[in-house]
Amino acid sequence: MTRTSRDGGQQIRLFLLSCAIAFFGAALITGLVLPEEGSAFAGLQQILLSPAQLTKDYFLLGNIPGTFLNMGLVGAVCAGLTFLPGTTVKGSTIAAWFLTVGFSSWGINIVNIWPFFLGVFLQAAVRRKPFAEFVDLAMFATALCPLASELLLRYPGTEEVTGVTATGVVLMVVVCGLIGFLTPALAAHSPNVHKGYDLYSAAFPGVLLGLFAVAVLYKTLGNDVPAIAASLGDSRPEVVWTFCVIFFLLCIAAGCKTNVRAGKGAFHGYKELLRDSGHKADFTAKYGMGTTMINLGVYGLFILCYYILVNLLQGSPLTGFNGVTMGIVFCMVCFGSAGSHPGNVWPVMVGYMLTSTVAVLMGGPFPMNAQAIMVGMCYASGLCPITGIYGWWAGLLAGAMHYCLVTSIPPIHGGFSLYNGGFTALLVAAILVPQLETFCKTKEERKAKAVRN
Repeated sequence: MTRTSRDGGQQIRLFLLSCAIAFFGAALITGLVLPEEGSAFAGLQQILLSPAQLTKDYFLLGNIPGTFLNMGLVGAVCAGLTFLPGTTVKGSTIAAWFLTVGFSSWGINIVNIWPFFLGVFLQAAVRRKPFAEFVDLAMFATALCPLASELLLRYPGTEEVTGVTATGVVLMVVVCGLIGFLTPALAAHSPNVHKGYDLYSAAFPGVLLGLFAVAVLYKTLGNDVPAIAASLGDSRPEVVWTFCVIFFLLCIAAGCKTNVRAGKGAFHGYKELLRDSGHKADFTAKYGMGTTMINLGVYGLFILCYYILVNLLQGSPLTGFNGVTMGIVFCMVCFGSAGSHPGNVWPVMVGYMLTSTVAVLMGGPFPMNAQAIMVGMCYASGLCPITGIYGWWAGLLAGAMHYCLVTSIPPIHGGFSLYNGGFTALLVAAILVPQLETFCKTKEERKAKAVRN
């Protein structure tokens, strides 16, 4: 390992640790300025003792300080994994961290992550490889955390929460440990399905294993699957906007400072990054950690502005900014380190908006500011390499297809997989990419042809 790669790895570790501290700070501050919310620890307790099936807003199940505390705890644990001896950290590590922490406002908590970590650890042990090589996969394996909470708190029932029992603990550890054990092999196979055109690649095992688990635990054994029903708290734009704006501005400032310390211009390389296709990309390796942090910040503000615009177009600029919305901002920004940027994501966003508008005019039930569609848009962004390789029109088409599919997927996994939208993106890529490869030329091929002519 070169000195440069060691330094870059240390920058990533410290960046992730600093982000976790930011969530702890938000828990403390919101607890002080919003005393009516109650204690962060009381809120966290409610989160830990509540089912997390799609879509459960932790602002509602617990409270705002408790949500930030949970995000900080999960973020600190995941950041701690990157300090294990022998761990190689890269763009995908940042993606895994932000995705896991983003879901910690509506599905993941500091208790339900551990069986999946254990399962990945056991697979590493069976293969006689160090767990340090599987840190990214351990974080990505948490897609079925809502299932872990379900097994712990109320399985096989569907309504009353029975609380933590010895049977529930055993079920959670065994079933979700097995899921964690099986995840790495399936995740390695996933790129063969989508050819790198779905950044949310871990959705492949995250949904397929959920489908199988629901089939065995519920359908085969004659148990009812709990109804999929969203529980959403009140909109708190003052909390979401303030935290996100400060967080992402600090990312931009930290990136500029890192570049300047390295003897470069503050925004060195960012123009080049905005022209990157995002296909099989690691921005930390190609452009450096400073420029990557700038993209995370710019992209995060871009996402926040998109959600504000969507609500403005629907005539309700202050609605919809609950814990789930805050979480999906971070889930979406995650691949700002490994493929996503405003330049290749905007066509997917426009495709979503246009399709939603047409669908609603024709009597469809999902306007663009519906929570399910706002969540779906987050993971449709994983199709941005299609834009990067084939052009804006292909990205627009990918976004439209994702909108049409995303609300049809939850029933197959019982609402227990957090990677629902990422799996939808995989299906879109599996359908669309072969057609593009057969009938269309890439941007580079069109450019080369123009030069020859």
